[in-house]
Amino acid sequence: MRPPRRASWALLGVLAAAAGCALLEDEPDPSTLVCRTDAECGANEVCFPDGCGDPGRDIVVEVTPNPEEGLHAQDFPVPDLRPEQDLTLFGPARVLGRVVRATSLPEADGGVATRPYSEPLHLRATGQSALLPGVARQYDATLVPINGTWALPVGTGDYTVTLTAADAEVPPVRGLSHLEPGAEVPLELVLPAPDAVAPLRGRVVRQGDVLVDSPLEVQALDADLTPLSQRVPVVRGSGDFTLVIPAEAAQRSAILVRVTSAGSTPWVPQKTFTVDPRAPLTEPLELGDTGDPVRLTGRVVGPDGRPVPGATVALRGEVAGGGTFHGPLATTGTDGRFGVDTLPAVPGGTLQLVVVPPSGLAAGLTVLPVEVPATGATLPDIVCATRRVVSGDILLPDSTEAAAGVRVVAEPIDEVPGWPRPPGGGEALGTTNDQGTFVLSLDPAVYRVDFLPPDTRPRVSRVITVLPGDDTEPQELATFSLQKGRTVTGRVTDGARALPYASIRFYRVVTLEGRPTTVLLAQTVSDHQGRYTALIPVR
Repeated sequence: MRPPRRASWALLGVLAAAAGCALLEDEPDPSTLVCRTDAECGANEVCFPDGCGDPGRDIVVEVTPNPEEGLHAQDFPVPDLRPEQDLTLFGPARVLGRVVRATSLPEADGGVATRPYSEPLHLRATGQSALLPGVARQYDATLVPINGTWALPVGTGDYTVTLTAADAEVPPVRGLSHLEPGAEVPLELVLPAPDAVAPLRGRVVRQGDVLVDSPLEVQALDADLTPLSQRVPVVRGSGDFTLVIPAEAAQRSAILVRVTSAGSTPWVPQKTFTVDPRAPLTEPLELGDTGDPVRLTGRVVGPDGRPVPGATVALRGEVAGGGTFHGPLATTGTDGRFGVDTLPAVPGGTLQLVVVPPSGLAAGLTVLPVEVPATGATLPDIVCATRRVVSGDILLPDSTEAAAGVRVVAEPIDEVPGWPRPPGGGEALGTTNDQGTFVLSLDPAVYRVDFLPPDTRPRVSRVITVLPGDDTEPQELATFSLQKGRTVTGRVTDGARALPYASIRFYRVVTLEGRPTTVLLAQTVSDHQGRYTALIPVR
């Protein structure tokens, strides 16, 4: 079956409005309770994270055939999933671009002429799937247009395409594109005329007449951090730089100029200046005397006072001069001790110390303000926060017997206010015991937790929110049942030939905790003949 192309491209209209399966500490009002077992659902429905639904309908499939051949991800809805579901793909989705350089005509003639641009350039398409909320995509290419034309294969979705010429005196330009499977969408980008840009010259110094003895880059930005110029190097021997910005931007009362380190050394903090481009920058951009790197040492211990080995330690924050510093990472040893080089904190201020213990420990993500003087320091023991214990029970599809041996994988998908998002990786954090009980130790965040049965039953996902707090009582996830599965098979082709080793993912698009999100139902890979087998939930 070749998927429908047009009418189905809006986001699926049947998005459940129920709240997601959150962590339940008290019995909720029945009117807001999300289903726990398939038995609570109607005929031909199963219990999904957002509530009951037909497992054969309202599914979105993502197929990625072969990126090396320019065949990127194609997404399309499957209105009614059948046991034998062939997936016939369209050709590559491509942005067919044309880039021209404007030339201002003599005043007597008025207007602007254009000519094809055939110099080297870099393209970046950044966006996301139009059908799978939260599935981000990015594609890059460096090329030379042929008579101004170029083509960029991408996955289906909505994109902002940024073109950056190799000529640093040409500001970057952007355009928007929407790509459906097999579509070839035209996009014309016009580089400004040479007399429609303006130079912005300046100088970067450490302090006074002291230069920065490190490679630096500068870039002009709009108030929303959209680039107005290319990133250009600072002349190391003089601190001079020249940015080229659109003439329109040169008439504004204020724009931003950001200075960043261009080398591997972290000892130059990033600093953003507000400047008036209408007048020459007579005063240098001063990064300030950040001081020399110093050594900070300490020991990380858990709530029980025992050392925490293998924890990642980093410092970040404002340093002298007003720049933002992100230090290198350090790892605690078997005794929990660490040593990390850092810049001193701004006088009278603090840096933020971030400690991330390995997964599975009771010691959790810890963020502390620390004073870092110009002489360095040895910190008192850093006692990690206690990870919140999340537990629950899983039953077999009969809703009576315990489901043992189910692997539990947690992936942070969003942060909670006031806490950074924990590092992700989809690690297996546990396995249900003979009573079907799982126990996780999680940092504050919003997680997608996947339950992977050891047999032929399909995976089940839940979205849970772990809140910070000193409560030692476990947060209980309401008991739910695994689902029965049915096998869906088929072939992946382009209409003429089989597509081997294509990645295939079946999703359900739902509304969880007030926002659209995707829940992965099954994933597989086609074999050398293009055939695939997937296990989908069934009543």
